[in-house]
Amino acid sequence: MTGQIQIVEWLPHHPGAASVDDDITMLAEVLEAVVNAGAGVSFFIPFSIDDARAFWIDKVMAPMRESTRRVVVARREGRIVGTVQLDLAMVPNQQHRAAVAKLLVHPIARRRGIARALMLEIEKIARSERRTLLTLDTVTGSHAETLYRSLNYIVAGVIPRYARGSLTPELEDATIMYKEL
Repeated sequence: MTGQIQIVEWLPHHPGAASVDDDITMLAEVLEAVVNAGAGVSFFIPFSIDDARAFWIDKVMAPMRESTRRVVVARREGRIVGTVQLDLAMVPNQQHRAAVAKLLVHPIARRRGIARALMLEIEKIARSERRTLLTLDTVTGSHAETLYRSLNYIVAGVIPRYARGSLTPELEDATIMYKEL
């Protein structure tokens, strides 16, 4: 994979935005690829491109319109190869925090610093939203956990048998992490 990676906030309803449908298709391709490659991101096989499109349309677009979710994408030569989300929909006494969700990098684009760049950008957005605490969960012992630790996320604890694995019916532990900005 060659070409420069561009990390930008995805603003599908912004005047001059690229085709929303094309972007949703690319986002769905990334999600479908990572689930089928074994990533623990809330879904399990069989998982189709239609399932992935439905997630983006039904679960992400509405909160974006309500300004309670921000999405960052990584593009290479116009194609989306990675993404991460920031959930700002917190209860009234927790408006100082946000949750990081769905850090996804297409398997063909991994090991190039894309996940790290996406996380750094989502942290900038969190700061711009005056959020001082970020939380997330990840599969215990995963590459993602290693990345988050390298970005100074702190382990709050491990929940055993938290969620089903994407490729197996076995339940996997989750590491709950946080970072103060």
